[in-house]
Amino acid sequence: MKSKILLLEDDLNLSETVADYFEEQGFEVICVYDGDDAVASIYEHNFDLLLLDVNVPSKNGFQVLKEVRVDKKTVPAIFITSLNSMDSLEEGFSSGCDDYIRKPFELKELLIRVQTILKREFSHKTELVNITPTITFNPISNELKENGIEIKLNLKELKLLKFFLQHPNELLVHDRIYDYVWDYDEEYSDNSLRTYIKNLRKILGKDKIVSLKKLGYRFNQE
Repeated sequence: MKSKILLLEDDLNLSETVADYFEEQGFEVICVYDGDDAVASIYEHNFDLLLLDVNVPSKNGFQVLKEVRVDKKTVPAIFITSLNSMDSLEEGFSSGCDDYIRKPFELKELLIRVQTILKREFSHKTELVNITPTITFNPISNELKENGIEIKLNLKELKLLKFFLQHPNELLVHDRIYDYVWDYDEEYSDNSLRTYIKNLRKILGKDKIVSLKKLGYRFNQE
């Protein structure tokens, strides 16, 4: 399933630009343009992350997040704002946000911040993932086991496996994989990625990871 994002932004051009960019990266984006609609949408959908502009009609972004936090909704949130004062920054984090980005911003920077938070959220999940009838993965301990026996992975293979498990049965283009598996200041390698894919296929089975020529990869999860 795609990660679902709520975008609260009343600048129609910016809203469309951000939504188009994230949809190209494989996200599902629902756009709203005022605080009341944002709150209603949060209760209507199960979002993986909230992107909230602050200065919007009806309730502002701070008020929106405070309201849903009071109701114990813990979905991570990033504020998008032109406010620059330390008081605004403090209010944003006291409202319960996870990150804060000032306008104007690069779309790539926003994507990195979103991916970082989603990686953290996935790592907090406690469910044991059944990859095959005999192979399981524990996202807390990062243990991959076959018939109860641990299989060792290197760091990049582990990150790649986690990314596949976050996005089962979904086309993951090469750039998304590079952004997730390699750190921001690292240079990615096509050959290294192919090697990591090959090693995971040896463990999980050739049919679990499908190569889509010149596009990317898909992880088959029944």
